[in-house]
This record gives sequence, structure tokens and C-alpha cells, in this order.
Amino acid sequence: MATPPNSPGAQSQVAWVSKEARPISLRQLMVFGRSLNEQRLISSANYVRTELPRRIAHRLRDMQTLPYCVVANPHFNEVYELYYAAFDKFRRVPEIRTLQDNDSFCQVISSMLKAHLSVIPKLSMGILEVSADGMLPAQELDGFMNAILRSRMSRRVIAEQHLSLTETFQTPSFSTGVKDSDTEFIGKVFLKCNAAEVIQRCSQAVLDLARSAYGEDVALPEIKLAGHLDTSFPFILSHIEYIIGELLRNSVQAVIERQIRDGTASTAPPPIEVTICESSKHVVIRVSDQGGGISSDVLPYLWSFCKGPHSQRILSNLTHVPRMAATLQEVRVDEPPASEVKASTKRASYVSSLSSLTSRPPNLRLGMGLPLSRIYAEYWAGSLELQSLWGYGVDVFFQISKLGNKNEQLLTRAMVDAI
Repeated sequence: MATPPNSPGAQSQVAWVSKEARPISLRQLMVFGRSLNEQRLISSANYVRTELPRRIAHRLRDMQTLPYCVVANPHFNEVYELYYAAFDKFRRVPEIRTLQDNDSFCQVISSMLKAHLSVIPKLSMGILEVSADGMLPAQELDGFMNAILRSRMSRRVIAEQHLSLTETFQTPSFSTGVKDSDTEFIGKVFLKCNAAEVIQRCSQAVLDLARSAYGEDVALPEIKLAGHLDTSFPFILSHIEYIIGELLRNSVQAVIERQIRDGTASTAPPPIEVTICESSKHVVIRVSDQGGGISSDVLPYLWSFCKGPHSQRILSNLTHVPRMAATLQEVRVDEPPASEVKASTKRASYVSSLSSLTSRPPNLRLGMGLPLSRIYAEYWAGSLELQSLWGYGVDVFFQISKLGNKNEQLLTRAMVDAI
């Protein structure tokens, strides 16, 4: 894994590490993409061209400063090699000057995004193995994992935003004078993400999955929606779908499995209540269930990627997950059908992708849904909190910054050094 200190790549990495990341907000993504033209597209390409190696270099530095016994883990080593190859590739990309240059650059971005789908499972397996061997305290490993996953999320946001802007620009019907009222998306940003609609789509996907998993004889809980149902805000749809999908999936499974344990699987279970509350600056979504709560042997590890006595079981499950996109469909081994790729609108392609949620069986517990959901929530200056009452149920509170004016929450070098 070691990179020769005097090699050109190592010297280049030192230079890139000296540059802090330049965070962006949802509002900046919207404003920049609102009046898309050739000059803006090329400017976007050059931002991505210089920002990706900058952010990857910082994560390489984090891995290089870990104890050798940690980085020698084969899963960590594979991730390091992927990161170094990506850094070396992006740092060599020359300035983007033409649309043809941008097309070539987009091919590089797409190939790297696909190659890095294995990062989350590999990191998770590495963390579990290292923590089980006691090589590093769980708190330090969680700090490292949070930093590297938040950075990964940030890179995918800016990369996928540029790919989406390029796709929009190349659409035959594209007009540089398009107004916000004429479109639902600017790149990957959904301008008017309606919380109630997202919850309803995720609810249907989760209930369909539960029906296929538990069979026709098991009664499913009703998911009741209340509160400010007209609430909308700018957001990246795949992020909120992942969070809501995981929260509902956890609640539905908990309620059903409690009914099965109690011998009342065929009787109507208590509903899952989802409440939307809107203020001038925030939206809070509360998910409440009566699934029995979280047991005391699981609760201490709930937000951690280190699972203590549960590590071996989760490690075994992770071996069945070669790639993970961390979207609502979560595990995507196969490419999407052509009918999805060619959907007439971005909304249609997002909705059709929900069917892939069934890719992961319910009994394949990975222990990553809540930690990943919290990273997604905090990335745009939101939060995710949970209250459990053992023997009764769980309340989860997901807070969203609704104005889109908060920068992505990145970890600086000083913050990482303090971990």
C-alpha cells in the first residue's frame, strides 16, 4: 500500500493536501445550473477536475496516518488502492476547454464512480475486522469512517451533479432560457421535493418488500401520514429517499417481527405514524412505531460502524454485498434496465428505481442503515436522532434545513487531526 515518498504521485499528493476543499450548498448548485450554457458547463467541469483530487488527497492522507496494523487489513488496502488510482487519474486531467474535452472527462468520472461502488462494503468489513481485533478504539475508527464516508458523499454529489448538467445540456430539447417553473430538477437537485410524496413512495416500496419477504399470511402495518403535507424544499432526491427508506424499513420490520414473536402475525398490527412539521427554516419528519424498541445489547452500537459482539454476523452478511450505492435501492449489483435509463423525465427514472429496494433481503442485516442515514442527514446541515423505549417502540426525528443555503458539512484537516 505504501507510496514511495519521492515518487511524483506522492509529491503531488502533498501539494493537493495543502489545499482545503471548497464546500458548496444546494442553493449554489441550483443558481449555477439555472442558466446553463457552454461556458458554465466547462466551468463546472474544471471545478470538478480540481476539487476531486483535492478531496481524495485528504482521505489518502487520513489512511496513510493510520497504524500499519490497520492499513494492512486487505479491505482497507483495496480501498486505498482505489483511492490512489482515482487521485492519480484525476490529477493528470488537463484543463477542460471544449465540449469534447468535457465528454472525455465525463467518461473518466463515470468509470470512477462505478469502480468505487465497492468502497462502502469494503470499508465496513475492514472496520469490523480491525475493531474485533482491538487494533484501534471504536471511537477512532468511527471518526475515520465518518470522515471518509462524508467525503465520499461530497465527491459523488459534485461529480454526479456535473454528469447530470452535461446530460441536460446535451438533450435535444434543452434551451438555455429555461425557467425554474419549466423543470423539476437542476442537475441532481430536486427543486420542490415534497416530503409527503417521498414518504408515500418509500412506504409503498418498503411494504412491497415486506410482503414479498414475510408472505401473504402476515399482516403489514399501516403507515399513517400527518402534519404539513404540502411541505416542499430543494434536496437531492436519492439522499432523502435513502434516509426515509431506511427509517421506514426498520420500523416495518420491527413491528412485523414483534407480531411474529407474540404469535399475532395475522392480526392487524399497530400503525407506523409519520408526522411532517414545517417551520420557517427547518422541516422535521418524525417516524414513530410500536415495534418493541431497541434492546440494550444493540443500543450502544446503534450509530457505530463497529458492532461489538455483533461484528461476526454482520461481516458474514456483508460478504453478500459486493457493491453499495447507498441509495434507496441500496444494493445495486445489476445495471438498471434500459427502460429506466431512458425514462422520459428524471422523476420517472427515480420512481422506477424504487423497485430495486428488493435487492437486499430483510434478513440480511448490515447494521449500516442508521449510521449512513445520519451522515446523509448531517451532510446538508440536518440531523437524525432516535429515542427508544424498550418494550414499546421507537421515535426517530429527521431534521432538514429547508432553505438549501447551508454548505455541505465537510471535515477539515484540523477536525480530522483532532479525532
